Amino acid sequence: MGIRDWGLGILWKVSSLLPAGYRGFLQTELAKTDFIFNPIPNPHTEKLGTSKETTIFPSPNSPAFYNPQSPIPSPQHPIPSPRSLKSTRIVTIFVRFDVAALIQSETLELLEWHRLCQHLSTFAATKLGAIASLRLQIPASQAASEDLLAQTQEVYQLESRVTTGLSFEGVQDIGDSLERAELQGILAGDELLAIATTLAGARNLRRVIDNQEDLLILKEIVAELRTYPELEQEIHRCIDERGQVTDRASVKIGEIRTELRRLRSQITQKLQNILQVKSGAVQEQIITQRGDRFVIPVKAPQKDAIPGIVHDTSTSGATLYIEPNSIVPMGNQLRQTLRREQAEEEAIRRALTEQVAAVKPDLERLLAIVTTLDLATARARYSLWLQANPPRFVDREQQEIITLRQLRHPLLVWQQQHEQGHAVIPVDLLISPHIKVVTITGPNTGGKTVTLKTLGLAALMAKVGLFVPAREPVEIPWFDQVLADIGDEQSLQQSLSTFSGHIRRISRILNALALETGEADGTVNSQQSIVNSQNSLVLLDEVGAGTDPAEGSALAIALLQYLADHAQLTIATTHFGELKALKYDDARFENASVEFNETTLSPTYRLLWGIPGRSNALAIALRLGLKPEVVEQAKTQVGEATDEVNQVIAGLEAQRRSQETKAAEAQKLLQQAERLYKEVSAKAAALQEREQSLRASQEVAVQQAITQAKGEIAKVIRRLQQGTATAQDAQQATNAINQIAQKYQPAPPPKPKIGFMPKVGDRVRLSQFGQTAEVLTAPTDDGEFSVRFGIMKMTVKLQDIESLDGQKPEPIAKPKPSPTTVTPPPQAAPAIRTSQNTVDIRGKRVADAEIIVDKAISEAQGQIWIIHGHGTGKLRQGVHTFLQQHPRVSRFEAAEQADGGSGVTVAYVG
Repeated sequence: MGIRDWGLGILWKVSSLLPAGYRGFLQTELAKTDFIFNPIPNPHTEKLGTSKETTIFPSPNSPAFYNPQSPIPSPQHPIPSPRSLKSTRIVTIFVRFDVAALIQSETLELLEWHRLCQHLSTFAATKLGAIASLRLQIPASQAASEDLLAQTQEVYQLESRVTTGLSFEGVQDIGDSLERAELQGILAGDELLAIATTLAGARNLRRVIDNQEDLLILKEIVAELRTYPELEQEIHRCIDERGQVTDRASVKIGEIRTELRRLRSQITQKLQNILQVKSGAVQEQIITQRGDRFVIPVKAPQKDAIPGIVHDTSTSGATLYIEPNSIVPMGNQLRQTLRREQAEEEAIRRALTEQVAAVKPDLERLLAIVTTLDLATARARYSLWLQANPPRFVDREQQEIITLRQLRHPLLVWQQQHEQGHAVIPVDLLISPHIKVVTITGPNTGGKTVTLKTLGLAALMAKVGLFVPAREPVEIPWFDQVLADIGDEQSLQQSLSTFSGHIRRISRILNALALETGEADGTVNSQQSIVNSQNSLVLLDEVGAGTDPAEGSALAIALLQYLADHAQLTIATTHFGELKALKYDDARFENASVEFNETTLSPTYRLLWGIPGRSNALAIALRLGLKPEVVEQAKTQVGEATDEVNQVIAGLEAQRRSQETKAAEAQKLLQQAERLYKEVSAKAAALQEREQSLRASQEVAVQQAITQAKGEIAKVIRRLQQGTATAQDAQQATNAINQIAQKYQPAPPPKPKIGFMPKVGDRVRLSQFGQTAEVLTAPTDDGEFSVRFGIMKMTVKLQDIESLDGQKPEPIAKPKPSPTTVTPPPQAAPAIRTSQNTVDIRGKRVADAEIIVDKAISEAQGQIWIIHGHGTGKLRQGVHTFLQQHPRVSRFEAAEQADGGSGVTVAYVG
């Protein structure tokens, strides 16, 4: 049997089992392996998601070119075994098609991924973006997902900065127009106008993005955007807002339309004259058109009064619409001119279409870029609406934990917001890196399946660049595959029971894992197998259900142990108690349960970790109306071991609730402490700020006082300098300066009250602790004594206590050493400038000035004022050099501004 027969056998065997969309996948994959698809009649062909009957044949270039006479697969000509075929490529395609693609499709359908895509599409701004959202592609690499997340993050930032966000106004789907232009068709005016508005909208998008500095990914996307402003301007010049060709499009079209207006005016004028002359034969005084001919309504009995061509008749037959013979030649000329106008408009639109066709690749690239931006914007806006946060892909081999706190189901959030559904109860998923399998137990309708779907959707949302509706930080691995068996696959048509349906789907999951790890055909080395086996997320609902409990439990245990070796993470829900014990035999397993309120006999939909759950089937049955006597009889049938296990679990749950209550109280106390700390910190900051403000105001006041004191001192000195200074004048000046010092000098701080000495039995206050204590012993020579407060005794020092009325203790007198007489240095009198201590050397040369200054220094005691003026500055520089080298001069400086400033130097003679 040839390869053609086996290819047909694939369709004959598989196509009936798949949705239409996957038949198209088969067509694409087989086309990559030397197969071609020919739409020829054949009774054994299958519809591959298209409108044509299609069959598969090998390509003529293939070494296995088919024999047209070879038989079609049938019971007499069975399908060959894949191992008997020489082409392993064909076998691999069969496995990929039958397993990987099928189970991926089933997973997306079970997780209701199409509904999420529909919700996402409502946030798209363009038709192209909405279509892309509905056909959302899941990336095949982590790098692609991270790039999509970066796009979403940058649009998210841009939307928060720019008031209007990214505007896609004017952008339209011009793909069909571009295809027709390439095929040399002539585009209509509205199609050309749509191209122009799309170019303008794309240019506006690029302008908004380029105006932002840190949008590196978006800038890279729009870097290849070509918007052809000259083409846009040409279209707007030739096409108006209604999609009609304008008069300015060409000189010829302008002349033709001028001629048309002239002819219409002549015809109208002629008909107006006829209406006035033949008013009795006319039904109404109006001019109308039938087709492109001008006519007037004439009474049927008076039709001979206005000879002409009848173009129409009223419904009653009482009115005839006649084109008078006198305007027929002008009507013919008008029709010919209209045809010329149409031909010229077509020529103009053809020229514009050719310009569009010339840049078709760039315009298609423009559409792709705009669609990418719109899809990123839809993801950002949907994420914002969900109040979601950006995920970070973690590597569990690097001991990173899966962290999904307050994770919400996005479809339930939509249902709550738009369909007045119930409040969404979030779940917490914190999975350590060594955990490979998590078994979730608990009652039915408790939220186990919702937890599976929520995690699956979160993994897919992160892969396609969407934020995850969970609290920060959102940390989740990048899964190569998300594989799920959720719900009941019972089918009467295919003779499938519940158990059969589950096993069939689980088999496809295992085969998909085996294909990924290279176990199917041995084409992948062992090292790659180990790496890939860590990149799948498997979600199993009611694993092992639908058959004998003992056998189902054994099968479930074996399946989960296999998945622990071959998948990165498996989440399974179950009612089997044996699966709860796997955690205690294998560290890779973990238990979780959904909480059940035994008081109200209803689930709380909260996910609890570390404790297995109870099914509570009997309690739920009683709540749902089953007779109490039946439930009581059932309780007697439950084994003692099961009852003991349930009691242990109930005790653990009670203990957990107690711990949660205590944790909540501790959290409340912590929040109160944090609030008090914030209040105290705020008050401390306010006090510090107030202290700084007071200190600043005090410094300003001190500076003002110093300035005022200096001014008053300067006045005293100027009065002293007037005339000849005497000792009496100097004494008066000194007294005035002393009065100024007393006026502006701050008062000394009050001295503390001293004189208290503690005695035995006295009550004193300990300054360090703020406590009252009783004195037990008298103070020693070192000032130490014992006190008691409460049940404690301690030794304190005199400086650490005070009396109850605030007095400080009197220090113990110690023998003083013999006093030594120290003569205080004489206090320098304030420097006052007089004629005796002033030297004027203005106009002198440096050498002469040095002699004069040296003489003044030798006779002086204290300061001397050297007047050298400003001038060129050479004299001042020479004087300063001389003063630096003089042994009697300790220092020198410029005089006060009132005494001449930089034109006078004050030298201090030691």
